Amino acid sequence: MPSPRSTDYSAVRDELAHQSPEAISAMFGRVAARYDIMNFAMGGGLDCYWRWRLVRAVAAQRPARVLDLATGSGDVLLALRRHRAYTECAVGADFCLPMLLQAKAKKTTNLLAGDGLQLPFPDASFDAVTISWGLRNFADRLAGLREMRRVLRPGGRACVLEFSHPVAWLASFYFWYMRHVMPKYAQFITPERGAYEYLGDSIRAFPRQADLAAMMLQAGFSSVRWTNLTLGIVALHVADV
Repeated sequence: MPSPRSTDYSAVRDELAHQSPEAISAMFGRVAARYDIMNFAMGGGLDCYWRWRLVRAVAAQRPARVLDLATGSGDVLLALRRHRAYTECAVGADFCLPMLLQAKAKKTTNLLAGDGLQLPFPDASFDAVTISWGLRNFADRLAGLREMRRVLRPGGRACVLEFSHPVAWLASFYFWYMRHVMPKYAQFITPERGAYEYLGDSIRAFPRQADLAAMMLQAGFSSVRWTNLTLGIVALHVADV
């Protein structure tokens, strides 16, 4: 299998950088009906654990108001509510209407269609902002992080849960699997194989843990820490205002 260290991913990064928000929204719209099934199948159920770690980080702060960006089918919002991680309200925003319809079908409330690069909220509106597996799809990640920082109140916190770069001994197999095996597996559940080819490529092109932390500091956060989950397959970054 090819080693990711010897592969030139500059072309992948360029291609992902030119993916229009409209194209990405349409892609997620096509997989919306089977999105939850795919999440469970691809992660072997670990997505529930990863979400719980995010919710625990939010609950430790006991925020009054929470904004969940790229809320998708609403699982993070539901988990925040179930674990009573906030004291007043939680709002979910996503730029893909079919995904929001999936969330609405689960009785998720306080949903709105919104662009993470131009949030329809005044400055300092929330005590916490969360985003799970969504920052990777932003056309401008730094601008998105700055928007998160803008809508947070003093003392607020941003929690970013995202697929990341696993430990070195696992990386070669992991990225080979994501690029060559997972899309074939996915087509048994959804005809949108291209969405899962995009997934693997976008993960490989996403900043490493330390680089994302540096980007969050550049966006205006005062401190950032991260925790690797499942050998670094997923990382949880927590940034304070």
